[in-house]
Amino acid sequence: MQIVHRGTNVLDKIYVSSPDIYSTVRVVASVVKNDHKAVVAFPDGSRAPRKTSSQCLYRRHMPAQHAKFLRETAEVDFTNPCPTASSDPATNTQAEFDHFYAVALQLLNQYYPELIITKTSRDPEYITAHIKVMLRKKNRLMRAGRVEEAGALAKRIGRDMQLRCKSQLDKIDGKTDAKSMWAAVRQLTGRKPDVASVDGVTAETLNDHYAAISTDNNYTAPTRKQSTTTTQTAFVSDWQMFRALDSLRPTAMDLDGLPAWFLRVATQVFCRPVASLFNLSLVTSTVPLQWKEASICPIPKTTSPSWWLISAPSPLLRS
Repeated sequence: MQIVHRGTNVLDKIYVSSPDIYSTVRVVASVVKNDHKAVVAFPDGSRAPRKTSSQCLYRRHMPAQHAKFLRETAEVDFTNPCPTASSDPATNTQAEFDHFYAVALQLLNQYYPELIITKTSRDPEYITAHIKVMLRKKNRLMRAGRVEEAGALAKRIGRDMQLRCKSQLDKIDGKTDAKSMWAAVRQLTGRKPDVASVDGVTAETLNDHYAAISTDNNYTAPTRKQSTTTTQTAFVSDWQMFRALDSLRPTAMDLDGLPAWFLRVATQVFCRPVASLFNLSLVTSTVPLQWKEASICPIPKTTSPSWWLISAPSPLLRS
């Protein structure tokens, strides 16, 4: 069965025992500027999976951006210009934290603006938004004829893909848990992983369930103890905070909106105000709202959990 013709030449052929075995044949253009095309043939009775797209936010952070950010924000003042007039130390502490996060988020959006990256259902699991941006840049370099730069970027993309896959597989011990290892491999290669789902279960229903069984209607807040120390007590020094921020691991962004790489880059800018906030929190025995929020993703222990196992309150929690 001849597929693509160019003049008198046949570029591709598929040899089959029956001419009707392939019902769908597609010719896909290459993403780089050349005259080659890919041929995708689907057997009779099967359909090509429909591609779905999703958009995610991404912040490009390059060395030039880091240099400009550190050069222009070395003397940023994090002092709250409008302190609250209330005498409650908890209210004052929360206001200081709110002001710090407002300034930090403003700097993040100013020097590292958000970009919208489109990912499709055909992208493998290891293709992150950062890798997607580099792949598009490599394609632009190829179309412009800058082959050497595109080749260097391709090597970097390969290393990032390896690190991405390695970080996911290192968490699993293949000698003792081969099932989980192969499940992770299928997820990375896009081979229909087993996805546990329960009909009727949403984030709202889970939140209502756990909030109902974890709430004590008779709870009364204890009387706040008067601190015998002053707000000038330094439990955490600037140097200790500098080392803590400088050694942050690349983890997922928390609900406060400050990514770990941003805190690590701005260590010399944030070490002093963050240390002051830590000391203020310890002196006033106050935990800010930003540190109380968490995103919890429940993972079922069985492939197909039953709804009654989730909806039934635990006897230990009720007691």
